[in-house]
Amino acid sequence: MNRRVKGSQGTAREALRGPGSERHSGADGGARASERSVGLVSFATLFVIGTDTLLVAPLLPLLQRELGVDVARSGWLVSAYSLGYALFALLAGPLSDRADRRRVLLSGVVAFTIFTAACGAAWGFWSLFLMRLLAGVAAAFVTPQIWASIPMVVAPASVVRTMGYATAGLAVAQVAGIPLGSFLSAQGWRLPFFAIAVASALLWALLAARFPSVPPSPTSESRLFGAYAHVVRSRVLVLSLIAYLVFQLGNFTALSFVGTWFARDFGATQNMIGWAMVVIGLGNAIGSLNGSRLVARVGARPFHVGGIVAMAIVYGLSSFVSSLWAGALIVFGAMLVGGALFPVLMAQLQSHTTAARGTVSSLANAAMYAGTTIGGAVGGPLLTRFPGYSGVAMFAVAAYAASLAIYALAGAFRRE
Repeated sequence: MNRRVKGSQGTAREALRGPGSERHSGADGGARASERSVGLVSFATLFVIGTDTLLVAPLLPLLQRELGVDVARSGWLVSAYSLGYALFALLAGPLSDRADRRRVLLSGVVAFTIFTAACGAAWGFWSLFLMRLLAGVAAAFVTPQIWASIPMVVAPASVVRTMGYATAGLAVAQVAGIPLGSFLSAQGWRLPFFAIAVASALLWALLAARFPSVPPSPTSESRLFGAYAHVVRSRVLVLSLIAYLVFQLGNFTALSFVGTWFARDFGATQNMIGWAMVVIGLGNAIGSLNGSRLVARVGARPFHVGGIVAMAIVYGLSSFVSSLWAGALIVFGAMLVGGALFPVLMAQLQSHTTAARGTVSSLANAAMYAGTTIGGAVGGPLLTRFPGYSGVAMFAVAAYAASLAIYALAGAFRRE
């Protein structure tokens, strides 16, 4: 009798899944979702969030005129989003570790849609600043759920590949973000925000239909900030997060001033810089979509080391560049490797915990935004005090070397 009931329940579950929703049993307990389905929603989520992140930069000249603010003040409209994200990522992580990640994700997308639409309805600088800050807060409850859920809902052999889909969403956003913002802003600065809000609403519908339930791990910390105690007690996690921060510091110091380098040394116009950034973004997209094959062939640990070394070498070559498109090709090469490397770095962080994946993802994202902020402060003086791109490039190389040393100290390259 029990056997028949169990069999009928299994048949019912298979029927409910429907075609194309293949699942695999996993070590974390519960069922594992289709790699293709999770990859699709991960790509879409990171594309929408990433495009919104990049949207404001090409709008700044227009916003300066329309809102009557100077260049320095308008830059805070870019910083507002990063500030909201970085601060609330520290709260979003432990909260999401205590709840079903699907529910947190859907709630975050609702808030993100509302605040992004409110950006388009802003009536002045400070109202737009506040809405950008709140959109960043909402995004802090969205993207960490993707990174934390992937190891829990797909088969272990598919984790890096599925994270590659998410990284590709960011890469395609980089390719599309600047041209899309510029194109839509021809109809006014409000339209790009409304367009992203519509895309976010469609994203919510896709997630509601395709993203699986991801309940908290049985070993999740019951106290709100207890997950941080779990992270702090792990020497490997602490050192790995520091190494990741240093890596992203080098990364964003180099990336933040590419356009300024092209304009100052090669006389590039804004249009030329835009197209060069599209080429650079394509490198990231290609690496994200195809890197998992190379990682599967050579192994995650060798690629972890080799990828960081390769990025250091490529940026080191920028000192010998004498034309705009040669410079774009150099950065394209770095982003090609970086696009393939990013999922490996995220998988390495996630591999050290099951109870605090949301917290680790949030800390990783906070580290990335911290790297962006510090890189912006450091890169400017380096660009002005040293010839060409040499100062910025050598700083990035030094950061990559330090990152490798800290990863090694954490034991990230040891064979288990």
